[in-house]
Amino acid sequence: MSVFAPIIEGIKGVKDVNGEIQTKPFLDVCGHVLPVTDKFGAAFTLVKSDIGGNISRLTTKYDQNPAAYQLLYPIVTEEVKAGTATGGKSDSQGLLWLNRAMEFIVALFRNLEQHKDWTTTQAANEAYNVTLKPYHGWMAQTAFTTAMRFIPNRDSFFANLGSGDLTGDIDQFIGDFSPLLAENHEFLKKNGLADLKA
Repeated sequence: MSVFAPIIEGIKGVKDVNGEIQTKPFLDVCGHVLPVTDKFGAAFTLVKSDIGGNISRLTTKYDQNPAAYQLLYPIVTEEVKAGTATGGKSDSQGLLWLNRAMEFIVALFRNLEQHKDWTTTQAANEAYNVTLKPYHGWMAQTAFTTAMRFIPNRDSFFANLGSGDLTGDIDQFIGDFSPLLAENHEFLKKNGLADLKA
């Protein structure tokens, strides 16, 4: 079984019967992505820490009132109405950066699948350029680019992802998760939050 199995299974329960994204299932899926980032070694320590921190932030908010925050977007709309959504410590910012990190992971695996001749470093850098880099300052960009030089080579990396139909699992992960992330992006954009920088 590959590391993608719990992610794929979790994605099935993210939306409720009305097709709306639920907070806890979405955060659980993002949590299942953390073991995937482990396979990139110490180079992904910053990425993993950022993902984990934003999951914790949003989980804390959800736990305050699970009934009110059963769905993901009321967390953001509440802050938009209060004028606090753009603050650095806001839960809206937490969702924004969590979604961006997930978009980065998806783009990285899409690159690896579509460009069999690319190294893991090249796939990661290209994914970074289109997902996170536009919103990072110079210091974050430098730290990330430096870290990407130390990720495992392609063969070692794929060997650590588990057994089974790995290509099929990756394709399903990309195909199932991308629409959720795109939906989050469009919602954040509609609320004027999609282009916020660090």
